[in-house]
Amino acid sequence: MPSFLYCSECNNLLYPREDRSNPDVRTRSLMFACRNCDYQERADNQCVYRNEILHAPAEQTLLVQDLSTDPTLPRTRTRCAKCGHEEAVFFQAQGTGAEMKMTLYYICCNKACGHRWFS
Repeated sequence: MPSFLYCSECNNLLYPREDRSNPDVRTRSLMFACRNCDYQERADNQCVYRNEILHAPAEQTLLVQDLSTDPTLPRTRTRCAKCGHEEAVFFQAQGTGAEMKMTLYYICCNKACGHRWFS
């Protein structure tokens, strides 16, 4: 299991970086470098681990309770297909990938309903 490496000078996290001092691309080595100071150390293992956690927009809306009562979210007069209530809050998913379109997510303001949909 990978572990984190920390700078011995300023205690910040060390990040993997290619040693570009050698002009021959085939013999370059992996280094761990601090982004805060000039400290670098050679990696003893040539394997770099990357862990990406992606949440679907539907999962993100389930994380926060009572979004329909959030005063910072904009409201619109849109009819809910489930209960017929005339008001809903809406927001755009905070995705950064190219696969994320400009999709608006709506939540019914009827506390008994809470129906969620997107356009």
